[in-house]
Amino acid sequence: MPSTRETIENKEVGLIDILDVILDKGVAIRGDLIISIANIDLVYLDLRILISSVETLVQAQENSRHNLTSEEFEKQRRELLDATDESE
Repeated sequence: MPSTRETIENKEVGLIDILDVILDKGVAIRGDLIISIANIDLVYLDLRILISSVETLVQAQENSRHNLTSEEFEKQRRELLDATDESE
């Protein structure tokens, strides 16, 4: 009997399958790009990408319909910064 790893490795996954999962669930990608010459930073890009279907975003919006106060927003922002070990 093959192990789970072997089953996953041997399974062929098409691009359409990957896109289906991404659009159904959504994916967030974050990255930093720093262009430097001679150890001097010239350009810093903070990239944030959200890929999802419109239907998924609408459903998420409907499920979280409550007003967010500025204090709650600030608390959530600080928690996210702490979780990703980023300084302000």
